[in-house]
Amino acid sequence: MATTTKGFVLYLLSGFSISVLSVLFVNNYSAVNRQQLQSPDLSNNDRVWPELELNWRLVLATVIGFLGSACGTVGGVGGGGIFVPVLTLIVGFDTKSAAAISKCMIMGASASSVWYNLRVPHPTKEVPIIDYDLALLFQPMLMLGITVGVALSVVFPYWLITVLIIVLFIGTSSRSFYRGIEMWKEETILKNELTKPHGTVNSRGELLIDTEYEPLIPKEEKSELQMLCSNLRWKRLLVIVTVWLLFTVIQVIKNDVVPCSTTYWVLFCLQFPVSVLVFGYEAIKLCKDYKKRTSSGNTETICEASIQWSPLNIAFCALCGFLGGTVGGLLGSGGGFILGPLLLEIGVIPQVASATATFVMMFSSSLSVVEFYLLKRFPIPYALYLMGVSILAGFWGQYFVRKLIAILKRASLIVFILSGVIFASALTMGVVGIERSVRMTHNHEFMGFLDFCSSQ
Repeated sequence: MATTTKGFVLYLLSGFSISVLSVLFVNNYSAVNRQQLQSPDLSNNDRVWPELELNWRLVLATVIGFLGSACGTVGGVGGGGIFVPVLTLIVGFDTKSAAAISKCMIMGASASSVWYNLRVPHPTKEVPIIDYDLALLFQPMLMLGITVGVALSVVFPYWLITVLIIVLFIGTSSRSFYRGIEMWKEETILKNELTKPHGTVNSRGELLIDTEYEPLIPKEEKSELQMLCSNLRWKRLLVIVTVWLLFTVIQVIKNDVVPCSTTYWVLFCLQFPVSVLVFGYEAIKLCKDYKKRTSSGNTETICEASIQWSPLNIAFCALCGFLGGTVGGLLGSGGGFILGPLLLEIGVIPQVASATATFVMMFSSSLSVVEFYLLKRFPIPYALYLMGVSILAGFWGQYFVRKLIAILKRASLIVFILSGVIFASALTMGVVGIERSVRMTHNHEFMGFLDFCSSQ
């Protein structure tokens, strides 16, 4: 595993730990008890659902939502960090409803993006553009982390979540931007090599062109139906869907159970063996294939990640998936803002990283949508309208950026878009979070950790 990748994840762990430990100081500073948090005057839990009508707020939210969905799905991060502030500040939804509608938008954009990606070829190989091995490796741990993060989100104080957003989002966006600059330089060198004669002269004086350099652009050689069939891996897809169904069933049953009861904790703990079994199956498969290839002298990777599939690195991937899901569930995102940059860090090319992260995010966001629907957290008309906008944006965003990459021959554009969306999310959510935290301080609200059971 590359040193830079370990440093990237160490940064995420350090930022998360320092932010959590800082609550101890705020607890000592806060002089207000928990009962004040539950007072009617200071409560922010009232549901606010504006009517769906044509006005400047709806038009502005539609434009920003379209652009955010288009860029978010291309980068593989969703765009939830942009949707929530727009829905609260412009449209006027309360925070919880805005987060629920944001999940609907992410699900719609991810689904249309996956549908588009299933009909385009891999940039350099005769394999699916979605890396199912990496999806199977990260999806179970990511979904497990999301359920844990969602549970912790009712315990963590709002100001702490704001600090985590600023620290983690700026860190991941900065690292992605640096990665994009590196790729841009490499592509510039490659383009310069392609524009001049490259080869050797044989004994007859003929120039032999070296064809080892291939541009990272899609090759339209198959029909859309043939491409769709070649991009689908039914056995792996069935496993992923089965994991999603198991998590969904557990969440549906758990919502009707008394919080912190024995049945509640049994259902909560059932998620762990489901995730570990699927992750373990894929991990063992990758390790066996890696040993088989290395023993035969085959250096070609079985998936896009250019790492050695040793037990230590497999455990490291499990930690990354769980960490990404936990932080994503805690911050109200799908975990894509960590999974996308992480796939780039371990050597996945941008097109495959975007397609794989979006594919995984489609399942994680849809799990949240099902849960929010059962809890009646969002108005159906508004959710359907904005989800329709996101579906169109996800498709056309992929189409436009793929064409732009084909013209410019620069896949690093995806990395820059990813970095820009994460940075914009850090700014918007950071500003909103700071404003609300300051207001809570002026109102003398409780600023420490809440009790888990009483907050459910």
